[in-house]
Amino acid sequence: MSIPSTPRLTSIAAATLLAALPALAQEAAPEAPAEDAAQPAEAAAPAEAAEAPAAGDATTEAGEALGQPYVAEVTGDWQIECIRTTLEADPCRMVQMLLDQGNPAVRTELVALPEGGPAPAVATFYTPLETLLSEQLTLSVDGGRKSKHMFNYCTPQFCVAQVPFAPDAVEAFKRGNKAEAIIVPLRAPGQQVQLSMSLAGFTAGYNRLTELSAASTEAIRKAQAQQQQQQQQQPAQSGGN
Repeated sequence: MSIPSTPRLTSIAAATLLAALPALAQEAAPEAPAEDAAQPAEAAAPAEAAEAPAAGDATTEAGEALGQPYVAEVTGDWQIECIRTTLEADPCRMVQMLLDQGNPAVRTELVALPEGGPAPAVATFYTPLETLLSEQLTLSVDGGRKSKHMFNYCTPQFCVAQVPFAPDAVEAFKRGNKAEAIIVPLRAPGQQVQLSMSLAGFTAGYNRLTELSAASTEAIRKAQAQQQQQQQQQPAQSGGN
């Protein structure tokens, strides 16, 4: 099984979407990160994040393409990938591609959420279309207790499971050496595809991600405030004319 393409968010809409991710964690109990917190695949959640249109010719002042992902840092086996925007700080996520017999199989992304939310982070797993959704996604750390998580939706390219991480789930990943994700092939329901997820560099990467995410959240807040101020000034200027 392999994932046919790399999902990515585009344009400043990506920053807004990442900032809105706390809503995805509303269904998860903070003390129970391993429970089935995601919605079923049949719920067909919006797929804009995976199917956003290309950014076109839009660029920053430095000539860099808006909406394009770039690797900001590497910590162990994790990459901190950010989305190019015109904001003071770009939205970022931790990324690792899980391999099946040397081939890219499941893309894993972790987004840190603002403090005070229902969960400190949300992990998103992009699996091949040939995944048997009814068997759900199974996660474990260092051979410990396994938890199952429903898939949220599928696009023409892949299926998506979004898993809110409560504080104890984050700590388990920080303490662990290796996590495991298990999916079941649609055409071989009696088999399991066991995918190893290295946790080398997770702690340093997550700590850095929370810093970058806080800066991005503040940048979004400032941009929204400026936009609101401009909208309020426009009627006054029109009235003056």
